[in-house]
Amino acid sequence: MSENKFGNRSESVAEKLRLLAECYRLGEYDIAMSLTESLKDTLGFERQSHWAPEPPVVEAGSFRAARDLPAAWREWARGWRFFKSLNLREPVGLDRRDEPVDIPVAFRCDQVTDLHRELRVARVDVASGELAETASQVCEVTRRGNAFHCRVLFFADVPANGRASYLLLYGNPAAESPQYPTDLRIHGEGVGLDIENRHFIARLSRQMGQLERMTYRREHALELFAGGPGHGEPPGIDWAHDYVTGDRFEKMRITNWAECPNYEVIRGPVCVKVRRWGFPHSPVHPLFTPSRMHIDITYTFFAGLPFFLKHGTMRMVKDLDIAAMRDDEWVFSGFSFTDPLWLDAAGVIHEGPVPQETQPDMQGIGYFNRNSRDAFIALWLELEAEGFEDVTRHTLPSMYYRPHGHCWARYPAGHAQSLKAGSSMRQKNAYLIAPYYEAGGAAAIGQSMGDVQRGPVYGDEEGVSVVRNTRNRLLNPLVVETERLSCVAATLVGALARPGESEADAPLKAKIWEALQEVPDAQFYTVDANVVDMGYVYDVSVRGDVVTILVTMPHHGRPIYPFIGDPIRERLLRIDEIRDVLINFTWNPPWTAARLTDAGRKIMGMDERETSNGG
Repeated sequence: MSENKFGNRSESVAEKLRLLAECYRLGEYDIAMSLTESLKDTLGFERQSHWAPEPPVVEAGSFRAARDLPAAWREWARGWRFFKSLNLREPVGLDRRDEPVDIPVAFRCDQVTDLHRELRVARVDVASGELAETASQVCEVTRRGNAFHCRVLFFADVPANGRASYLLLYGNPAAESPQYPTDLRIHGEGVGLDIENRHFIARLSRQMGQLERMTYRREHALELFAGGPGHGEPPGIDWAHDYVTGDRFEKMRITNWAECPNYEVIRGPVCVKVRRWGFPHSPVHPLFTPSRMHIDITYTFFAGLPFFLKHGTMRMVKDLDIAAMRDDEWVFSGFSFTDPLWLDAAGVIHEGPVPQETQPDMQGIGYFNRNSRDAFIALWLELEAEGFEDVTRHTLPSMYYRPHGHCWARYPAGHAQSLKAGSSMRQKNAYLIAPYYEAGGAAAIGQSMGDVQRGPVYGDEEGVSVVRNTRNRLLNPLVVETERLSCVAATLVGALARPGESEADAPLKAKIWEALQEVPDAQFYTVDANVVDMGYVYDVSVRGDVVTILVTMPHHGRPIYPFIGDPIRERLLRIDEIRDVLINFTWNPPWTAARLTDAGRKIMGMDERETSNGG
């Protein structure tokens, strides 16, 4: 069969399913297993190409040319050709400082080359008329038709009941990947990461990515852990999500995963997201491999903030009887805390045991130490269910749960239920580790918080206020509006462009990119699959006569990047203005087909595919 068309170069999902069924019928299990792995790869590409991104709050067609900016701003942003404007409104009377904003945005493909390199976010000071760049992050970039869709994350400052305006500037081919200095540090690869900011160090299991340990970065560096042998799997402090089969025969756990069946990691200066999904495993996997309840979990850790988020979804793929299910269970060995606390239906914080009559309406739970004031507090922000008979929001915080130590476990289904296919349970929780101070704050117990610099909920504020304000800001995010800006621009000092990004650098940058188009991925023999159109080059940095190139490879089966790095260096050294070339490598963000240029899509035959699929 000729492979001169895109559709002839691999089998479709439907064809692989047919082959899989045939091999299974014939008892050819080894080939069937290989087909299963190949089918998963194909589904991964189909997911890249066809999943529906969240509708953008700023459409691709909503933009203005940078030449329309006031003269002072236009000069400051010289080199960037387009901008979008945002207004953020504070709805509940809380002063927001360094508030994380996460919004979907779309851009026209003909206006930007690489969003990771080119996008900049600037805050408009309406009172002074000045612009100031703020740390930002671009992730989940995909292409749909003639538009790039992505998520833009940045920290915003908005006064209580007030508004703030921001510009998204883009369209500078000479731009280099911004290196924003934040306190967020990530160590490791895959899901087995150590993630730290100024408040804590979170250690995720090297086996399955569950939160294993957390070390507080204050005073005596309290370490939260779960000791002992667990249930045969590596123990951690986060034990959810799981369920007990209807006949109480066994418990199906995601902590039984020998490795994550599926995962995605997003890394950047603003946040780290670790998402894992699949079917939980039996204690005797693969003797029993039910594909009935699908579980999807995401941790989100931010720069500078003393809390992290956990999103979880439990969805029934087919009818399922359960005896119980858990969506929030935490275990802490070592008795680090002295008292429980909890939040009632109105979000009011109480210390001590939970009265029986209050349990169904709880909005959070946690522990604190009345001597050190260390705390770990869960804020239950969202719990939504479809197809369940009832949903419960309560649990009892046990101080001495044998044999673990401190423990709570929430059973949102409440009791044994027969669940229909399509039923689902979705949660969003925040976990706060800020000190839980008494009235009078840090000064009352002679502690210094001089190392804490970010946000309205730190310093020596009373613990109850910290919890209340954190919960309120998370339940009431900033409101995004897309009204046009109206203020007077001031004369600005400096420029948005860093060294190597100015209009003066553009001619050499253009020469470098043209030369890079002559460097092929030599594993393609009949087409011009050069490293630019294939999207392998992430960044070009110029400092004097030294050029640094950041490259990736298309998948982990080809980690030896000098295969393209050495030819890149050889070609660029032939440019008169260049004395030396350094080649760096990254897997972050992972390469996807969205990185192909228009020419690259044509080279790979994707234009034929889109035409045959109707665009």
